[in-house]
Amino acid sequence: MKPLHGKVALVAGATRGAGRGIAVELGAAGATVYATGRTTRAQRSEYNRPETIEETSELVNLAGGTGIPVPTDHLDPAQVQALIARIEREQGRMDILVNDIWGAEYLVQWNVPVWEHSLEQGLRMLRLATETHIITSHYALPLLIRSGNGLVVEITDGTEEYNRNHYRLSLFYDLAKTSVIRMARSLAHELSPYGCTAVAVTPGWMRSEIMLEHYGVKEENWLDAAQKEPHFVISETPRFVGRAVAALAADERVSRWNGQSLSSGRLAQEYGFRDLDGSQPDCWRYLVEVQEAGKPANADGYR
Repeated sequence: MKPLHGKVALVAGATRGAGRGIAVELGAAGATVYATGRTTRAQRSEYNRPETIEETSELVNLAGGTGIPVPTDHLDPAQVQALIARIEREQGRMDILVNDIWGAEYLVQWNVPVWEHSLEQGLRMLRLATETHIITSHYALPLLIRSGNGLVVEITDGTEEYNRNHYRLSLFYDLAKTSVIRMARSLAHELSPYGCTAVAVTPGWMRSEIMLEHYGVKEENWLDAAQKEPHFVISETPRFVGRAVAALAADERVSRWNGQSLSSGRLAQEYGFRDLDGSQPDCWRYLVEVQEAGKPANADGYR
């Protein structure tokens, strides 16, 4: 029996990247996964990228789970309310909520001060990064609470410790990613009386579709990107953070993590899972001890 057989998950923002990796790994553990996003085979979001929620759901099925794609704009309360009503009607429960909605890479102006950064793009970024999560939690949590031991995972970029000590290259980006961590802590407080758990989880330097495209490589030859950026040797696949979330969801003692900020690397050491290549990248430790220390790129001892 797969550890998540009979469990129902909503991965909000499952079109690509971490969301897709998480959806697939929850499926591999036996879960029924509702995969939401704005890009379908019928239409694309403002991202204008080819990945679709139908593809994600097919990958969930291939992994051994049940994937159900539902087009959803998580900034539209009516659409989110209808989504949750559908899950309740079809499944009668929700055990896992993954808030991975983001969709703002192309809105960030890196190393640009707030007075020069596009205000329109910055505010849009904050809405996509935080308002979507709040709307989704508002409608989804009453259903999740019924399970008695539900899990909420807020996906962000950076651990609480790392983000506290680092400027994340844009006021808007910094605020967006830090806010999600605080959101997990607040949800942990509100959910604890109902036996549910909320955590923030960050991948490391993730080889998403966009990142691979940026470096002009594919997953099969990703190490070639190290010729342009040597520290890319610490990168990980989206499936690595997916395995982190699946491990949390299968842990009967997951409440011990309630309110905490966690990383894929730390959880790999705790639960023993590995990335697709058999490694255990510990990106956030590497960034501080190697890259920021000015040492030559070398992932030995960090994966």
